[in-house]
Amino acid sequence: MAYTVRIPTPLQKYTGGADSVACQAENLSALLAELSSRFPELKERICEADGQPRRFFNVYVNEEDIRFLGGSTYQFKEGDDVLILPSIAGGC
Repeated sequence: MAYTVRIPTPLQKYTGGADSVACQAENLSALLAELSSRFPELKERICEADGQPRRFFNVYVNEEDIRFLGGSTYQFKEGDDVLILPSIAGGC
């Protein structure tokens, strides 16, 4: 089973410039572990020290927020389109 994880521009410097990668992890925890293993510099950007996703970090599966699909219990499927996206805040 393989699916694509799209990497947004601000995080591509931690993936060697890759804008997408193929992954095979079954669920969100396994996906974060796989990405952290393949791209160690990415880990601190997407995970807390305990390996859980950072609070202001979003994951979309086929354009749907993973929290509405079961969150960490969601089982990725062949051909899923996964987008990891850090929340960005700011203003004046």
